[in-house]
Amino acid sequence: GQITLAQGDVTDPAFVRSLFEGRRIDALVNNAGISAHGLLIDTTDEQWDELLRVNLTACFYTCREALRQMMPRGSGAIVNISSMWGRTGASCEAAYSASKAALIGLTKALAKELGPSGIRVNCVAPGVIDTDMVQVLGKETLDMLAEEIPLGRLGKPQEIAQSILFLADYAGYTTGQVIASDGGFIL
Repeated sequence: GQITLAQGDVTDPAFVRSLFEGRRIDALVNNAGISAHGLLIDTTDEQWDELLRVNLTACFYTCREALRQMMPRGSGAIVNISSMWGRTGASCEAAYSASKAALIGLTKALAKELGPSGIRVNCVAPGVIDTDMVQVLGKETLDMLAEEIPLGRLGKPQEIAQSILFLADYAGYTTGQVIASDGGFIL
């Protein structure tokens, strides 16, 4: 099959609509995300709104558009990208944790809603993955985190991609699940 990668502002519903025009969508991966560190009391209204807009509302927009195609066909797969912090919460990342927990709730609700239409909806909850987003923590912090991970290392982006591919293409009888790709971090 053909994979289309698109980059743009998924918090803009008009842009999202344009992404889906003239394209057949068999699987949708919602991986737009931003993080924020700091105490909740110091979180501004703007920071909170932006985090929810990117991490949750954008997923709503893309799912809504994809479902316009998937529902009449009676098939399709949606994979949302949450986080281990969406499963457990993280100190000094309340807004991020809340947005990622909401994605898990959306995933499960849509799995129930769309199962009768033949559409599967699942979620990947990555742990500490070696990306630019975590490099800001610094080597010392990342080394300490790696020591806490049962597999003893940070995850690789391609390992998350493999989990996504499994859910999108190979897991035909799996829906409503959260796959923890975190090296065992939150066992």
